[in-house]
This record gives sequence, C-alpha cells and structure tokens, in this order.
Amino acid sequence: APLWVGGAGGVRGRGESPRAPPRDRDRSIAVLRRAIELGVDHIDTAAFYFSSLRSANELINSALAPYADDLVIATKVGPFRDYSGEWGTPARPDQLRAHVEENLRQLGRDHLDLVYLRRTGQDSLAEHFGALAELREAGLIRHLGLSSIGLRHLQEAQAIAPVVSVQNQYGLDSPNAETDELLRTCGEQGVAFVPFFAIAGKGGAQGPSGSDGDEVLAVARAHGATPAQVRLAWTLRQGPHVLAIPGTGSPDHLVENVAAGALRLTDDEMARLDALHRPDE
Repeated sequence: APLWVGGAGGVRGRGESPRAPPRDRDRSIAVLRRAIELGVDHIDTAAFYFSSLRSANELINSALAPYADDLVIATKVGPFRDYSGEWGTPARPDQLRAHVEENLRQLGRDHLDLVYLRRTGQDSLAEHFGALAELREAGLIRHLGLSSIGLRHLQEAQAIAPVVSVQNQYGLDSPNAETDELLRTCGEQGVAFVPFFAIAGKGGAQGPSGSDGDEVLAVARAHGATPAQVRLAWTLRQGPHVLAIPGTGSPDHLVENVAAGALRLTDDEMARLDALHRPDE
C-alpha cells in the first residue's frame, strides 16, 4: 500500500488554496490529530501557508509536538510572502538558509525531514539546490525534493545531491505529457511523485470546480464513493511511488480522503478514466 500523505490539515479545505480564509483553530487541531489516528504519517506544509489568523506550521506544532518518530513532515522553500500575506521576490540561494530556519522555528524541530525546492520560474535550479544540499550536509535537512519542475530540472539537481521526491500539479483532468513522462521517470528511479491539486484538477489553486464528468460519476456510483475519492484512487494507481496530499479542514473529508487509499478501481474503470486524462491516445 502506498504511504498515505495528509495535507496541511486545517488551514486549507479540500483542494483549497493556501490563500483561503482561515479555519477554526480548534477544529484544525482536531483534524490534524485525527489524521494521525487514522494512520497518516506524512504531512505537507510550508512557512508560506498562513493567513491573517493561522499558520499551518504553528497548527502542526501545537497539534502534534512532540512528534512521533515515524511521522514525516515535508515543507517547501523558495517562494516568499511577507507578514501582510503579499507574495514577494522569490528567495535567492543565499536566503534559503533563513527559510529553512524559519520552518524549523515554527515547527519546533532541530531538523526538517524533507524540504522541497519550489521552482518559481527560474531556468536553472543549480545554485538554489546547491544551497539546500549544503544545509543537508550540515544536518538541518535529511532529504531533498523538487516542486513544480520539468524532467531536465530533476536531472540537473540529481547531479548535485540525491532527490527523494518530486511534487508537481497532476490530476485526472489535468493532462500534461511532460508531467506524465516525469511521473514515469520518477517511478523508474525510485523517486516519490507527489501530485498536488489531485482533487481540484483544472480548478487548481481556486479549488474544485464542482463539476465531474459522467465517467467519474459512474465510477463513484459503482463503488458508493465520492468523485473526490475516485480522483484520489486514480492518482494512487499511477504507480507505487505515487502519493497524494489532499488538504482539508473538514473531519468528514479527512476520513473520506484516507478511505480513498483503499478504493480498488477495476482495470476497465482505470482505462475509462485514463481516456479522460489522455484523450489523444
């Protein structure tokens, strides 16, 4: 079974953007604790996931510290938001240590399990990834990943230091031939592939569109499942190296998201859904 990955519970609703309105603090903390009870052992977050009232990292710290030994917390660096919430100029390589240290401070940890370098449009990642590789050598980071990249960026980074995970937008109705190739390459190399917006699909940062096609609805009815569960189950069937990070602030959606990991789609259902994802094949 794949390692199930929980989102930065409580700050975002299902498929929501980090810019969404803040959730109730007590419910957010309850969702995080319930996620651990349900077996979630990998949480995705970032210091730039915050609102005027809530910080994902602070919620995780309050809910889960002291952390279980088998809990993996993955964070991202690169983008920058000031305290008003406005997005600023992405970090230079020499500023990444401060980003890492801010995540350490907020999470209350002496190391970070996994740090993604989120690409913010730059053509080459060598200098930025090299800076994170130095922090890995210094013991502040255990593992390195890449986010929002192409295959050439993975190859460039691997020449500098090991890459254990790639996090890109990927979903049932978000076809992208380059991302499909990247997913396959990661599987061949034993690199985890972690899609974001697997539920939101084309809605992306704006959240799910609320409209599901006939095929998705038919598969959902056949299993007594929700369309969101079908989308997650299809995502996880792309390979044993594929994980998912559905963020939610709803206890009910949390249970549904975790249950999607046990949803077994038939080969015929997969073929029908694959045709939606790759309509030209």
